[in-house]
Amino acid sequence: MNDFYIILTASLVAINCALMGSFLVMRKMVMIGDAISHAVLPGIFIAYYISGSTASLPILIGAAFSGILATLLIEWFTKKARLQSDAAIGVSYTLLFAIGIVLISKFGANADLDQQCVLYGEIEYVILWLKPVFGAFMLPQQTIILLAVCILLVVAVIIGYKGLFITTFDPNFALSTGIAVGFWHYFLMSGVSLTTVVSFESVGAILVIAFLSGPPAIAYLLTEDFKKMLLLACIVGIFCSATGYYAAKWLDVSIAGSISTVIGIAFTLVFIFTSVIKRKAVVIST
Repeated sequence: MNDFYIILTASLVAINCALMGSFLVMRKMVMIGDAISHAVLPGIFIAYYISGSTASLPILIGAAFSGILATLLIEWFTKKARLQSDAAIGVSYTLLFAIGIVLISKFGANADLDQQCVLYGEIEYVILWLKPVFGAFMLPQQTIILLAVCILLVVAVIIGYKGLFITTFDPNFALSTGIAVGFWHYFLMSGVSLTTVVSFESVGAILVIAFLSGPPAIAYLLTEDFKKMLLLACIVGIFCSATGYYAAKWLDVSIAGSISTVIGIAFTLVFIFTSVIKRKAVVIST
């Protein structure tokens, strides 16, 4: 049963990241997830310092505040300072991450905060916080939160699909037709922030980035239909979660590292496969 809880938790993170990551991949903004996942560190420490607790609620609130701040900083640097988006992302997340490290080293010498968990997560420990759901059925607390976020994101994508789709693929056309491009941008960034902040506690920043970029990129190579890409990215994420977990169990290594490695291997194989298919198609057509 413990295997099921861990794989379910990783799969929910994969689905959440696939939904948001697919839009980020098409907008060429996937590294903004990396920025947010690192920028949460000062918010985590400030929340701990004020509340004196490492409970999920204050930590998530602090992390969410930092995630939103990172998004606003990136947008400000891009529009006001006229930096390229990649430069704005790099400046913003390194600034906030460094501030978090300085705060912890200066004021948190005795703080019960594990900086490594922010990077690598603690997915193997989700089974320690089981909560009853629907009577006798039990689920880890973090899994329940991820499930609620998953439902919220699915509903948000379904309702806002048209606006997100148009502003992702043709923002100039959307602007000329009166569609609020800025609103849909922040709508998406809010979803990315929520996904990243809720996910990092379970799987860590490294695996969040792997899920945001890997499965959507694999799906992109396999289909040109965006709706199919969303679904396929979710399926790939679930497959990599299960395969990576059992590989980690077999090799006795980090679960997050194993799943990330499986995602990388899957992308490489799909890339080689699609490249060969395209090459054959070119040869046949000539």
